[in-house]
Amino acid sequence: MEKSLVINGQRIDWGVKTYIMGILNLTPDSFSGDGLLIHDPSLEDFHLDLEQILNKATSIVADGADIIDIGGESTRPGAQQVSAETEIKRVLPVIKILASKLNVILSIDTYKARVAEAAIKNGAHMVNDVWGLHADPDLAGVVAKYKIPVILMHNRSSWAHAEIKERLGGHYIGIPYDNLMEDVKRELLESVAIARTAGILDSMIILDPGIGFGKSIEQNLELVDRLNEIRDLGFPILLGPSRKSFIGYTLNLPPDQRLEGTAAAVSIGIARGADIIRVHDFPYMTRVIRMTDAIVRR
Repeated sequence: MEKSLVINGQRIDWGVKTYIMGILNLTPDSFSGDGLLIHDPSLEDFHLDLEQILNKATSIVADGADIIDIGGESTRPGAQQVSAETEIKRVLPVIKILASKLNVILSIDTYKARVAEAAIKNGAHMVNDVWGLHADPDLAGVVAKYKIPVILMHNRSSWAHAEIKERLGGHYIGIPYDNLMEDVKRELLESVAIARTAGILDSMIILDPGIGFGKSIEQNLELVDRLNEIRDLGFPILLGPSRKSFIGYTLNLPPDQRLEGTAAAVSIGIARGADIIRVHDFPYMTRVIRMTDAIVRR
């Protein structure tokens, strides 16, 4: 694994510290209740409050975020897909204003090539693909063209295996794995192969085991505990346990009460080798991450 990476003029030194990715959900239906797309009943439409979003992003950066991940489509179980046009309409104004106002790495959370290219042209510095380059055959080429980093996530999500409960939200049941860790590693390496074929350098690849995406509660718990086995593949690792349903179902708590459960998963994840943590709750998670670093990265 390469020891460092430069993104937007900022040097990332893997293994020296845990990098923090803050979440901006530009959706009306985020599982965690933090979607920033506002419904206007008078217009029967949704709109963005760019001042509110800039203020939130500025606060996230002040509280320690190294990266802001901007997404225009919800990926919760049962969420409706949106068109590339709709997604672009949601994310572009935000990317433009954040790129002009903040000195922070901007990530576009999308699996669509058209959305990614529009975002990159307007200031995004990396792509976070929840389908690991499997959903859109053109996305790998876009990433290679602009020579930017890409996060490849493992994902076996299927509506047929989604179960939704009003208080705790959606989770997945009954998705078959022959061997959880071996299957996840093999399928992540399939994503790596797609990236390499398109001309993406290994130094630009970050892997994400896909906590909450097509895994049962027990499988998510196991993935966090055995994250070091994913790390052994030789790539930096992003972990995104924040407010996820495996925490909610374990503790019987709704998304807005999962702070402590998230903190536990974050700490164990860092101890098992996570390089980037994707979180909602600032400044609390910054403190958890920095304290965990002080213990495990001495």
